[in-house]
Amino acid sequence: QVQLVETGGGLVQAGGSLTLSCVVSSSRVFRINAIAWYRQAPGKQRETVATITTQGATSVADSVKDRFAIPTDNPKGTVSLQMNNLKPDDTAIYFCNANVWTMTAGSNDYWGQGTQVTVSS
Repeated sequence: QVQLVETGGGLVQAGGSLTLSCVVSSSRVFRINAIAWYRQAPGKQRETVATITTQGATSVADSVKDRFAIPTDNPKGTVSLQMNNLKPDDTAIYFCNANVWTMTAGSNDYWGQGTQVTVSS
């Protein structure tokens, strides 16, 4: 009933930039409470990258705070992750997770399928 789709990943050289987008959709009337960006590299634990609430409060992980940003002026139902000065260690699959309320199911967490970010040296 709720779908999340991440786009914007790809191959970029170190020092380059990418902007990821997460679009939330549903066949039901819904309200997004919060969206978080995660990333996971093979053999490594999943890491929280950034979060944003529907009120616009944001948080960015210390490891990427100086390089990543999460805009607050996104169209309704979307969220972006701006990534600058990318490093090879940023290589991972990036996922968005949204806590979404619907009339029929209440509030639940939903995951996208991820978008691959690969940073070459």
